Amino acid sequence: MRKKPTKRTVLISLSIVLAIFLGSLTWSIGSVLSAPGTDTVAARLAEWGRDHGLGFVVTAAENVQYWLNPPKIGGKPSGTELKDLSAQTASPQPTQSGQPQISIHAPLQPLVTPQLDGEGDFKAVVTVHGQPAIQIAYLRPDGKHTSYLSGVAWMSGSLLEFVQHPGFSDPGHMDLWSQPSMIPTAQRSGLVATFNGGFKIKNSRGGFYADGHTAGILTKGAASLVVYADGHSDIIAWPGTTPGADMISVRQNLTLLIENGKIASNLDKNVLANWGWTIKNAYFVWRTGIGITATGDFVFVAGNALSIQSLANLLERAGAVRAMELDINAEWISYMWYTPGATATSPVPHKLLDFARPADRYFKPTSRDFFAVYAK
Repeated sequence: MRKKPTKRTVLISLSIVLAIFLGSLTWSIGSVLSAPGTDTVAARLAEWGRDHGLGFVVTAAENVQYWLNPPKIGGKPSGTELKDLSAQTASPQPTQSGQPQISIHAPLQPLVTPQLDGEGDFKAVVTVHGQPAIQIAYLRPDGKHTSYLSGVAWMSGSLLEFVQHPGFSDPGHMDLWSQPSMIPTAQRSGLVATFNGGFKIKNSRGGFYADGHTAGILTKGAASLVVYADGHSDIIAWPGTTPGADMISVRQNLTLLIENGKIASNLDKNVLANWGWTIKNAYFVWRTGIGITATGDFVFVAGNALSIQSLANLLERAGAVRAMELDINAEWISYMWYTPGATATSPVPHKLLDFARPADRYFKPTSRDFFAVYAK
């Protein structure tokens, strides 16, 4: 006859189970907090919580934070931001033919009137072969959030090429990819810009492809930033085929914001499900997006207090004929351009806007995927 366990035996057993649970929990959180990179403690804990079934706790904390600091309505940009509108930037140098072949773009028509001095004006910040390869401009996003400036970075498709990098956590599986989760010193020569990828792969409704391997699922119709073997890139709706032999990498995220020069008609329908769950389920947060123009150049847009509609409006205003949303929320967005440093492998990073991450974010291992931009 089996003996009934004593109270002492039950308590010892429960203590062992609890110790194992707490030990596993401590190890799990500790490994996240000790991981390399520039992710903040708050971002690391939030990601851990969402990955371990505690998304409701993370969301509740973010709701409180958003409630305490909602986007400001009205007003003007800060003095520092206004100064950025008129800041002196790199000037294109004459080419061998005597004049740059690429002109400084005509100003973008502001979305808010009256416009600020310098609003919408492009300035060259990076030159390649004496030509303005990256030009930036700043615009306010809409008539309500007038104290915020959104940044627009124009990138020459003929002078620049993209390289897709994985993050060590997302997509992870670093043994599959030829590129590292950072830009090591040896790969910094010719670097002119970096920018964030899309949502976490599991939330992107698409996949990440490189080196013959795929994380997630390459999904028909998904908005896709494709890098080709001949050095050019494109933004397309994925045709539902396997990657061609001429494709080096593919990053998918949601569906196209702009297609055939027209903004998607469903931006006000199922906003959260279609375009990303944001802090407090708020529409007006930090967002980024990238588009391609009719001439094969790229425009990247980043800003705070952006809705999916205002992001699309800015991309369209910048000339995008096809465009996609990339990552959102303050912890995950980045765009830096780089100017020459003391050596060819020590370029100096500059932030497009005052977002949360440091300017040298991608000089260290990073948990999320990103793109590096190089001079051809």
